[in-house]
Amino acid sequence: MLNNQYFAQNSSECLVPAISKNQNLKTKLDSKPLSALLSENTTVIPPTNTIFDTAYQLLNQTVKKIDGAYADSTIRAYRVDFEHFIKYCEELNESPLPTTPDTICLYIKSLVQDGRSSASIRRVMAGMTTIHKLNRFSDPTKDPDVILEMRRMHRKIGRYQKQAFGITGEILENLIQATEAGNRGARDRALLLIAYDTLCRRSELVALLIEDIRFTETDDGMKASVLIRKSKTDQLAKGRRLNLSIKATEALNLWLERMRNPKEGQLFKGINRAQKITGSLGSGQINRIYKRLAKRAGLDKELIEQISGHSLRVGRAQDLVNSGESMPMIMSKGRWSKTDTVMRYVEHINYSV
Repeated sequence: MLNNQYFAQNSSECLVPAISKNQNLKTKLDSKPLSALLSENTTVIPPTNTIFDTAYQLLNQTVKKIDGAYADSTIRAYRVDFEHFIKYCEELNESPLPTTPDTICLYIKSLVQDGRSSASIRRVMAGMTTIHKLNRFSDPTKDPDVILEMRRMHRKIGRYQKQAFGITGEILENLIQATEAGNRGARDRALLLIAYDTLCRRSELVALLIEDIRFTETDDGMKASVLIRKSKTDQLAKGRRLNLSIKATEALNLWLERMRNPKEGQLFKGINRAQKITGSLGSGQINRIYKRLAKRAGLDKELIEQISGHSLRVGRAQDLVNSGESMPMIMSKGRWSKTDTVMRYVEHINYSV
């Protein structure tokens, strides 16, 4: 159990993350797996028994405690956000853990001035709540002054979340035509088509396993299916099997042949400049693959900048609406639990006439 004993300890060493104040937060979040994040970027220093050293130590303990209970991306976000908050408190010489409502109000104003989005600030508050509660401190974000500051923030910058550019079926064909020959092209074609068919999130795509692929003979020909073992809306890992089209199945087979038909392991791998198949493909690379192909396909620079790892998911949702699919069916295919999420995905749709 984490408790306040850390404030009285003088003999133990503190693990303090060696992070530059100017380090980009998004780069940190999209970097290495959580296991690497827990073991790297830390430097053992002699104990100085300051409130900031103690806060870093409590944060490290908290991150290890919740490993496996939360999604890796959530834990990374909580850690990076709170490290940023500790540095802010150091500048003010205020206690970061536990902190005060007044300090949080000032921090919210600072984040607004720095251009952070309302969604990003809400995530910061969620992490603040979790870290305080797990260390048996009262939750300062529930203070009336903090609630008022959050209302003020929303009135000033709004709740609008910028939506990724949707890669619809028409644009997808252009991206497929822009793929290269060789291993990279085979991987990219399989990735594009499977992402479109399954509406997979980028974390789900990189988690697909070869041993979970099944092939079934149908009247239309051989079709494959993949298993989503766990997802954002399935944290208990009940799993969901998703069918692929014949075109996606053919692309999948060609990619498996390029890998010499392995029996198990991660489906999507990295490709180096020499076209050699390397290790695991990280979720942060999905976005870069889509943008590279969009550039090769000649899409406008402004559109390319709006592409994200969710762009095929957004585009397929828009195509489903245009094809007349019902909302319950779209939510089922995309594994959405809230209708407002789907509506945000399709708000920029160009309706067929």
